[in-house]
Amino acid sequence: MYGFLLSLDLQVTWLETDLFTVGLGFLMLSMGLTLTFEDFRRCLRNPWTVGVGFLAQYLIKPMLGYAIALTLKLSAPLATGLILVSCCPGGQASNVATYISKGNVALSVLMTTCSTIGAIAMTPLLTKLLAGQLVPVDAAGLAISTFQVVLVPTIVGVLAHEYFPKFTERIISITPLIGVILTTLLCASPIGQVAEVLKTQGAQLILPVALLHAVAFALGYWISKWSSFGESTSRTISIECGMQSSALGFLLAQKHFTNPLVAVPSAVSVVCMALGGSALAVFWRNRGLPADDKDDFKE
Repeated sequence: MYGFLLSLDLQVTWLETDLFTVGLGFLMLSMGLTLTFEDFRRCLRNPWTVGVGFLAQYLIKPMLGYAIALTLKLSAPLATGLILVSCCPGGQASNVATYISKGNVALSVLMTTCSTIGAIAMTPLLTKLLAGQLVPVDAAGLAISTFQVVLVPTIVGVLAHEYFPKFTERIISITPLIGVILTTLLCASPIGQVAEVLKTQGAQLILPVALLHAVAFALGYWISKWSSFGESTSRTISIECGMQSSALGFLLAQKHFTNPLVAVPSAVSVVCMALGGSALAVFWRNRGLPADDKDDFKE
């Protein structure tokens, strides 16, 4: 995996903070364009199902990142970076992985939406509580950046879909292609920008990040089973718990932490998350679903 990470330095280091911010904002806008007010009403009809996923994203994952950082005795900047990425909301890649795994895509989209909206408060608050013991954390700055890059584009997209449906339907036909291109660039750029650090410290960085994702996938699945959810829902929550917006973590680390090492775990997470989530999704797809699988989601 170490060699694979370094091979992603595809001359995309030009996608630095300002352009990176625009690209990530567009991805959030494209997600908002697919949502309607009815989607949020569906959240209210599924409080327990969506709530367990929210808690998995913002309780289990951050505590897991904190525990791994302390157990493996990471340096303060790397520990802060690992905690930061563990406090980020779900990413759009989780919706694709859920589809491949035969999970509940509608539920996945709702959970991603809820964690994205919740990020305005949860990401800076949890980062401050957990990483503030290691380095100074500008919680207000993190909240403002999250609001600007995540929440505003998402809300604009939702409002556009609600009040300008004909216009939205026309542009939605091209946003997936642009989204795929942007996602590729947003994944490759962080690796390219920290390539020199990976050459010297790559081996010690991959283990904690890979462990974070692997354990999060497992805990998300078994907590769902313990909550008496069906197989499809359990797979969905597992993927939502294990996959988050590492690109947002990278951007926040670059903008609000002076030590460049804080951004490295998010860069490594981009690849570990994609590889782990894809492998798990394909594994589940090949296993199929039980014939009597329980439906936990109310449309």
